[in-house]
Amino acid sequence: MTAVFGLAVPALRWYAALAAVALYALMCGSIAWRERRRARCARQEAASLAAAREGAVPLLVAYASQTGQAEALARETARLLHAAGEPVRLCPLDAVDATALAAAQRALFIVSTYGEGDAPDNAGLFQDAVMGAQRRAAPDVLPQLRYGVLALGDRQYTHFCGFGRQLDAWLAAQGATPLFERVEMDNGDTAALQSWQHQLGHVAALDTMAGPSWQSPAFSPWRLVARRHLNPGSQGGAVVHLEFEPAGPLPPDATAWESGDLVQVRVPADPAHPRDYSIASAPADGRVHLTVRQSVRDDGRPGVASGWLCAGLALGDTVELRLRPHGNFRLQGNAGRPLILIGNGTGIAGLRSHLRARSAAGSTAPHWLVFGERQRACDFLYREEIEAWQAGGTLQRLDLAFSRDGGGRGYVQDVLVQAAGTLRAWVEEGAAVYVCGSLQGMAQGVDAALQEVLGAERLEALVRSGRYRRDVY
Repeated sequence: MTAVFGLAVPALRWYAALAAVALYALMCGSIAWRERRRARCARQEAASLAAAREGAVPLLVAYASQTGQAEALARETARLLHAAGEPVRLCPLDAVDATALAAAQRALFIVSTYGEGDAPDNAGLFQDAVMGAQRRAAPDVLPQLRYGVLALGDRQYTHFCGFGRQLDAWLAAQGATPLFERVEMDNGDTAALQSWQHQLGHVAALDTMAGPSWQSPAFSPWRLVARRHLNPGSQGGAVVHLEFEPAGPLPPDATAWESGDLVQVRVPADPAHPRDYSIASAPADGRVHLTVRQSVRDDGRPGVASGWLCAGLALGDTVELRLRPHGNFRLQGNAGRPLILIGNGTGIAGLRSHLRARSAAGSTAPHWLVFGERQRACDFLYREEIEAWQAGGTLQRLDLAFSRDGGGRGYVQDVLVQAAGTLRAWVEEGAAVYVCGSLQGMAQGVDAALQEVLGAERLEALVRSGRYRRDVY
């Protein structure tokens, strides 16, 4: 038997395994401490916001946020109101039930719209349980409520600010009185932000709010250092992997990103409409990776942003980026859990980010990846890396669905139904479910499959506990 430094090789392997377990236990302990600290800070923040003026009913500030922008604006709104002496209750819209709404005297709603007029994931329960129930009840049930709405949207979509407009109309139909006309913000428009701040001054009974006017986070220059075509020969649009490095010092808020976060790209041909992309790398990589599909317009011209990133931008050129925290898709309290990662197409980006982060941290928690595309021969994105994770034990299970290859596994939602027993077992063992990719078709199909396999109540419990998270577009 071979010996190294006086130890037999099996013994060395045993000690190495023990060291790995100890390292992972240390990492889990660190994560748990960080999450407890984060939860404690959140409780302290909530208590301080609510205690600004004794005896007053806190002003409700509720947000519906998919990518984190509405949540960030809601937090800034709450802080400004608190600084002006207003007690505030800050919470996601799903935390507001009919009883809480009936008890509120004033409320501000900062809500984004998802896809073509849909509510964000952390507003779905409110939309169904409160708005849906009240539509079937008598009108004028909120005569005591005075409210304001900041609706976030993108004018490139047909139903601009669709959910914000639905919420505003619903509140008015329930007899609530608007404090001011709904403010609509297109892609972080500065004028809309200043209008909202101006209205807050009236809400707080002040001529002006304390503090400077709001500014959107600054863009920073990043240099394109690598690009490769991931799916040559595909029947679909080209998918390109890009890597960026900072071209200069970054602002402090751009250095603390996590796996699951987003990046906004400012396109020179359309700087007023920055594009959001899921980051495909982990902070340990030192680079921001993107996975971009070349889109084609109806007239055959390439998409403005994707065409520039996939072909127009040369290696060494700089691009204006800003990193955006995406709380709804971060690991957070799921950092030590088994993960079920589900996605299609370029949705592999957000899932790859988590896998790279967990791999870099030496995680031994189980991972199950379910990925779908057109053809295995051309569209198995990041194939070598994924197969290496599987061979090395990072991936305990890998299921693939290639819709053009046949074989009965057309889409990722079909895989979930076929693997129903395994899916239930992983969830019972504490797994969290992360979905990344197209909203139409894939995400809707996955949601239906999860309801079929787990049941509506169990799936709702996963949403409430933060164990079902989506980054879909």
